[in-house]
Amino acid sequence: MPPKKKGKEKSKGKKEKKKPADGNSLEEKYRRSTLDVEVLKDHLALRRDIARQAQACSHELKTRLSSLEQTLSEEQDDKKAISADLTRQYKTMQTEMGVKVHQLEIEVSRLRQQLAVCQESLQNEREERERITQEKDATIAELQGKIDNMETEYEKILHDSLDNLLSRLADTKMNWVKVSTALHLEYKHKLAGFGLNPLDI
Repeated sequence: MPPKKKGKEKSKGKKEKKKPADGNSLEEKYRRSTLDVEVLKDHLALRRDIARQAQACSHELKTRLSSLEQTLSEEQDDKKAISADLTRQYKTMQTEMGVKVHQLEIEVSRLRQQLAVCQESLQNEREERERITQEKDATIAELQGKIDNMETEYEKILHDSLDNLLSRLADTKMNWVKVSTALHLEYKHKLAGFGLNPLDI
């Protein structure tokens, strides 16, 4: 049995010897836990800083997002207003253009009617001028024919008158010659009766 006691004593000694090892182990664990806690605190503080920075960034981003959304909303409102104004201007311009086109169509129709009337009047005037020209040419030709006939007649009458005048002049000359000869003889005889020589006179 004593050997068993020795074994017990040995085991007790071993247990007693292990106690200081367990104490060291606890201290080490405590130190490690303390270090872990410190690390975790630092980590937590770091995370808190990161979280604060993230919140600050988030707040800043939210502020910027709100500002951008407001700007976008204002730009959209401006765009809508501009689009509405452009649409109104386009519709007004389209209406005015439609009115102008209609007025121009009416003006074109009126001018075409005037052109048709003017062309018809011009055609009538041309026809009338051609008719007058033809009548004038016919009248001129007729008058020229009459003038030619009259010239022929007048020439004939003139020749006949001249021939008649020459004939009468010839007859008159012969009568004058006869009369002058008779007078000459009569005066010659009278002069001879007075004893005058006609040759001396």
